[in-house]
Order: sequence, then C-alpha cells, then structure tokens
Amino acid sequence: MELRRLGRSDILVPPLCFGGNVFGWTADEAVSFRLLDGLVEAGFNFIDTADVYSRWAPGHEGGESEAIIGKWMKERGNRSKLVIATKVGSDMGLGKVCLKPDYIRTAVEASLKRLQTDYIDLYQSHWDDPETPFEDVLGAYEELIKAGKVRLIGASNLSASRLFEALAVATREKLPRYETLQPEYNLCERAGYEAELEPICSGNGLGVITYFSLAAGFLTGKYRKSADAQKSVRGRATVDKYLNPKGLGILAALDEVAAARGATPTQVALAWIMARPSVTAPIASASKVEQLGELLASASLQLTGGDIARLDQASAWKA
Repeated sequence: MELRRLGRSDILVPPLCFGGNVFGWTADEAVSFRLLDGLVEAGFNFIDTADVYSRWAPGHEGGESEAIIGKWMKERGNRSKLVIATKVGSDMGLGKVCLKPDYIRTAVEASLKRLQTDYIDLYQSHWDDPETPFEDVLGAYEELIKAGKVRLIGASNLSASRLFEALAVATREKLPRYETLQPEYNLCERAGYEAELEPICSGNGLGVITYFSLAAGFLTGKYRKSADAQKSVRGRATVDKYLNPKGLGILAALDEVAAARGATPTQVALAWIMARPSVTAPIASASKVEQLGELLASASLQLTGGDIARLDQASAWKA
C-alpha cells in the first residue's frame, strides 16, 4: 500500500484514515474492537479521534472514543504500530472552545490517560480560539513536543487567513508549526477548501486530512430522496441540503464511474479525494463491521483521468 507523509514529518500513513467518532456512540465497545481489529488486519493504522467524542450523545461526557481506543490498544499491545490523532479545544464543559496553555496542558493529560499511552502522534487544535494568541497556543504545544507527549501538531477548522497567520507566527517566533490541516472536503463541498486553504497547504507542505469525506453519508448513495434522509438522525440533520439537482448529478456521476470500475459510490467518492495531490488522506468511519471492507477497498481503487474529469464536472463550483 502507498504510504504518505504527514506534512514535513517522518510519520507515514496509509491513504485512508479511520474516523473514531463512532466509537462508544453508534458502535459499542465490542463492535469498536472488531472494527479496529479489522482495520489493522487489513494493513491500516491511522486513527483519528477527539476528546469531545461523543459528548453530544445522551449521558456522555466526552472521551468515550479515546477510552475505547486506549483499552483496545492496551489489550492488543499494538500502540507502537499505530498513528493516533486526537484533538483538543472543543467545548468540554466550559461553554466555549479553549486553547489556552493551561487548558491544553490539562486536556492532553486527560487524553493520554484515556488512550493509555504516553504520547500522541498528531495533536490537533479542533477549533480556532481567537481569544488566545497563536504564540501562546504554539508555545504550549512546544512544551508537549519537548516533553515527548506529542510528536506532531495540526489544526482543524481554521480559515485561510488564520492558518496563514499561525504559520507566520510559528516561523517568526521559531515555534512548532501546524504540519496538518483537517478541513471539510468532499465532492459536495469543494469551494471551502479549494479556493483558499488548498494553495496555503500545498505551498507550505502541510498534510491534509479531510473530514465529512462522504458528506455525512450522502455520497454513499443511500439517500436519494427526502424520505431516505428521514430514516436517520444524520440524514435529517445534514443530507437534505444535498437533495437538489447538483447533488443528484453528483450521485449520477458516482454511479457511472462506479459501474465502470466495478466499485461502489462510496469507494469512488473516497478515491476521488485520495487522487487530489494536496490531500494526504480522507477520514471515513463505519459503525458496522460489514461496512469496513468497502471503505478500505477505496484505497486500492485507481480512478482514470476521465473518471476524475467526470466527477469534477458534476461537482464543479463557481468562485
């Protein structure tokens, strides 16, 4: 399998990252363990989670996903073979996002405890905290890197101007820089990344790990009319907005390419992202073991130039 470098680091990852948001939420501990076992058995080792997963679920406090991953790694004894990415900064009870140095120091210890490890491969700022100067944020991360608790830092949900500022501060102050960015990016949502973020990432050698890579499930093809979207909470909340001529046109293009390649719309949608030169790996998750194989097979699907052009045309956006 082709391995890709995370930013300018020496960390190599497969072209698909497994999303840990499902662990302890739509996948209980037993199913989560089976998903993780299947992931590793297939040769994949890149897992993304966050301290806030899954605080939104009734009765949850956050940290459920990290705790399951930690318990699994402890039982399997495989920590050194994995690349674990987690995040800090989401509202974990303060009523706001927070990247103040003292908060980061406390939050990383909580994540390390839940993950049952002494280091995190990729530690990411989940949301921007405009109230805290980048000098302070990156300074706190520098401490963690020097202490061996974090190998690499990244950011998620940063605007282009704020990403540019963060990189400039890191250079000026000789602080660790964000080596990765985690933006929303898929066939339905291209403009937000391609217009301004992509040039900055490409020009500065940042790794890019995309979330909502399947547009909350819409690009799997299982939601084709409003009645389909009503069958799931996620569908009602997110997918309805794609049930329009453009969205249906994207599904038609996915169907066409999938039929020609003997693949599924899911695999084609992910392979399209993987083929983007600026992208390191899309994030995708599964709540059922039987869904896992389909996701992982996308990493070996090679789209032709014609396939990509067809998908680009169907999903084209205007500045």
